[in-house]
Amino acid sequence: MFGGISRFAFVSCAVALAVCPICFGGTAGNQDILQAGYRQMYDLDFDGAHRTFQSWEELQPNDPLGPASNAAAYLFSEFDRLHILESDLFVDNDKFTNRDKPMPDPNIRAAFENELNKSEQIANQVLAHSPQDANALFAKILADGLRGDYLALIEKRNVAGLTSMKSGRMLAEKLIALDHSYYDAYVAIGIENYLLGTTSAPVRWILRITGAEVDKKNGITNLEVTAEKGRYLGPFAGLLLAVAALRDRNREKARSILASLSQEFPQNHLYQEELVKIQR
Repeated sequence: MFGGISRFAFVSCAVALAVCPICFGGTAGNQDILQAGYRQMYDLDFDGAHRTFQSWEELQPNDPLGPASNAAAYLFSEFDRLHILESDLFVDNDKFTNRDKPMPDPNIRAAFENELNKSEQIANQVLAHSPQDANALFAKILADGLRGDYLALIEKRNVAGLTSMKSGRMLAEKLIALDHSYYDAYVAIGIENYLLGTTSAPVRWILRITGAEVDKKNGITNLEVTAEKGRYLGPFAGLLLAVAALRDRNREKARSILASLSQEFPQNHLYQEELVKIQR
């Protein structure tokens, strides 16, 4: 993309998809139930995560974060099935650029979009009455990140993915200005800055003209905030930091991050496999 942004593979979620207590405008039970679902997702228990998120949707049908989180579980299940988060793909630009287009599951795609649309509809209704509602803003940030990840990493539509990433970053800046302790929102700023900050100087100049943020160091700083303090996306930010360390040839830092994630989520084979690669 733009003749050199194969590093778009580094995007993440809104996502993502990935995540110090945060003020979600809800109860502590809200945080605990949703956090449990994310932990199931990071441990690759996708069926369990769906049950947890769906139960929250039934309990709190007016909370946009429920369906957005369920969409994250659908996306990560596809990432796992299609082996998309393996570090070799992200570290080797040529391998990423020349990779075969994955074969997504159309049923998962439909369920993913249904949950995102549901989340965005609820969030827009909330924001129409309360424009500074933190929970609704974060749900939209998450939706932008998740959709951008799907477009770029599964459908290989990098430009469309970049548009979603930019939208999520702008909303994240707005949310952080309202509440600087909303630590999960920092990941959206971190991803755009790191990803685009690793491109060549001419490409960075062009991207700045379009309003993109391209400060690699700032990107790492923001990812570290989410990795350390994020309630929901912390583990995802940690994985991105491990990939960044590998790209910088800092294998010891990557090993330390992956060892910690592997200990925290023992059922996640990805962390174990990446550790084996580093130890070799």
